[in-house]
Amino acid sequence: MHPSIGESLQVPRVDVNRRLPLHAALLGVTFLTTTIVGSGLGISFHEDLPLTLDTFWKTLLRLPASPALLWMGLPYSLTLLTILFAHEMGHYVTCRRYGIDASLPYFIPFPSLLGTFGAFIRIRSPIYTRRALFDVGVAGPIAGFVTLLPFAVIGVALSRVEAGVALRGDWVFSTPLLLRGIEAVLFPHVPVQNIYLHPVARAAWAGLLATALNLIPIGQLDGGHIVYAFFGRWHKLLSRALLVVLVIVGFLADSWIWWVWAALLLLALRHPVICDESELGSTRVKLGLAALVMLILSFTPVPVR
Repeated sequence: MHPSIGESLQVPRVDVNRRLPLHAALLGVTFLTTTIVGSGLGISFHEDLPLTLDTFWKTLLRLPASPALLWMGLPYSLTLLTILFAHEMGHYVTCRRYGIDASLPYFIPFPSLLGTFGAFIRIRSPIYTRRALFDVGVAGPIAGFVTLLPFAVIGVALSRVEAGVALRGDWVFSTPLLLRGIEAVLFPHVPVQNIYLHPVARAAWAGLLATALNLIPIGQLDGGHIVYAFFGRWHKLLSRALLVVLVIVGFLADSWIWWVWAALLLLALRHPVICDESELGSTRVKLGLAALVMLILSFTPVPVR
């Protein structure tokens, strides 16, 4: 008989303390890489410069002689890491609630426009029920989304109007529906290309991108877990069909991001089988619809060009 909600599963004890140095080291390096990126964003914002590769290189070269410039990167890095931490802890706490053996978050430092490739937890024991799978899958996006909401409002409020600023840099960032809605309230009648986003708003944008990527209902992504909990045996067919859709979106939007993401998802397309026919209940159906709304509010066909 499979465990029901609230029952603890017997899982192997893991020496968490033995892994703490690795978790701390990855968090520290990710904090450094995101702070460096944030310094470039902060200097560009405060000096009215467009976002260019040249600005970032100059910032990087100035840091050894002027390490105090790193302070300008803290609004971005602390905001983004808080959002990512909330997302992963949503998964972790829910795993602990069900007695599922899971690791603390592993942060991934990455030399990119964001300074990180996100974070993840490692689930080391089976998930036996559809309810547990759904709860673990949806908890991360909800925790991250709720956390980024106030940062998005504060970040847009700290932003300013500057004609054509979004089109003058080396990169053009698309605006998710949530961020655009906040801009419409705080900067009514101002075109999106005239709003120079504060680094805190940039971090909220990155959090929305992470939310959208995780909620895509494919394979073992959070969205894939949610779909499996609802549709079970249809998950495999839906994952393959949506993978093709991602490739098509990449062609139609001329966005290589979706091709890369589709290639990565091929490695995690299969989902572990869960033999459980119990009903999810109306509350989880509503949470599933909320996850769909979060995906719509966070998704953009061309995040960066």
